[in-house]
Amino acid sequence: MGMTTGFLGGFTLTSAILYLSISLHAQNRATQAALLRQQRNVLTNFYDPKEPKAEPRAREVPIGLAEMAKDRWNRVLEETVQTVYNTDWRRVRESAEDRLSTVAQKIRESGK
Repeated sequence: MGMTTGFLGGFTLTSAILYLSISLHAQNRATQAALLRQQRNVLTNFYDPKEPKAEPRAREVPIGLAEMAKDRWNRVLEETVQTVYNTDWRRVRESAEDRLSTVAQKIRESGK
């Protein structure tokens, strides 16, 4: 290795080591600062707690005609769905079969 190559190689190696050590030192300081800040906040909240903020009050807005119509529609739709949900469909089918058989019986009797 020549003098220039040795000098440049040594300079590059020294520069790289110096850069990495300074970078690592800066990262360690940033981490320590964040940890100290967090610990300070914990201790401050321990001996001097902040009063909790009041919950925001609900805003009351006058209801317009469109909102009243939507509420009525939703109420009717909910009642309809509840009716369909609570219906005993087996009983409905049986009563429809009974009525249909009665009508068929009357048609047969009238056709004789």
